[in-house]
Amino acid sequence: MSIRFDGRVAIVTGAGNGLGRAHALGLAARNCKVVVNDFGGARDGSGGSSEAAEKVAEEIRAAGGEAMAATCSVADEAGVKAMVDAAMVKWGRVDILVNNAGILRDKTFSKMTLDDFRAVIDVHLMGSVVCTKAVWEIMKAQNYGRIVLTSSASGLYGNFGQTNYGAAKSAMVGLMNVLVLEGQKNDIRVNTLAPAAATRMTEELMPPAMLEMMRADQITPGVLHLVSENAPNRVILAAGAGVFARTMIYETQGVYIDDPSVEKVAAHFDEICDPAGQEPFVNATQQTTKFVTKAATAKGVSLTAR
Repeated sequence: MSIRFDGRVAIVTGAGNGLGRAHALGLAARNCKVVVNDFGGARDGSGGSSEAAEKVAEEIRAAGGEAMAATCSVADEAGVKAMVDAAMVKWGRVDILVNNAGILRDKTFSKMTLDDFRAVIDVHLMGSVVCTKAVWEIMKAQNYGRIVLTSSASGLYGNFGQTNYGAAKSAMVGLMNVLVLEGQKNDIRVNTLAPAAATRMTEELMPPAMLEMMRADQITPGVLHLVSENAPNRVILAAGAGVFARTMIYETQGVYIDDPSVEKVAAHFDEICDPAGQEPFVNATQQTTKFVTKAATAKGVSLTAR
């Protein structure tokens, strides 16, 4: 079965280079109309130029596809609105949003300024929020939408010197979890990508042999699946070097402690952390229900009694 995007319109942020460029070209190659968004700044977010976005849009058009360039920062609400409005005027719909844009300002937490922390949060987290908010009502009216948020192993597992980046990337999972619940009745599916690729964000962090194995275009097939008509929902897809895996957040079964004290928690901590029987949850009320049920069982209390 060939997966195509005939009649679909996608916005890909940070699409002037690296992963975003690969995603934009991958969508266009399967007949998707693409808004190529890129602020054109340096890796730390400074500067700005229309050259990167225009070049990729022209590359798509030269191959017979349809594309337009947008050079606003994803954190610029007015600029993002204008970008979405232009797509609606030109093509009448927005079906896909790939939130990929990002910057790096790495330093240890001791040396990092709050301005550098805020700048990374503004682009990665708030940029994703701004772009998603700009297309959300359109997708609801269409009863169709596919959104990808971009996380990272740094956010899921941590990486030295990246408190700002890690915090922003971890936040993508929380954002996804709630958007999934709010979008499901309108067939808006939201997934998260956790990529490991050779881009200008990582070129100084890995040796050449590793970088050669981690081409950006090897990750794009996973993104195309996440935004396809038969896309999954609420998946964290990790990808790199041609390897794809699913990341899941589990919670242990836990232990009921009668009249809890710090000493009792400490005494039972190994049991609390025991992974046997752990399970993934799909909403917060599942945790509350588990806690209350375990407590009621321990106390011999019926939750259905009136």
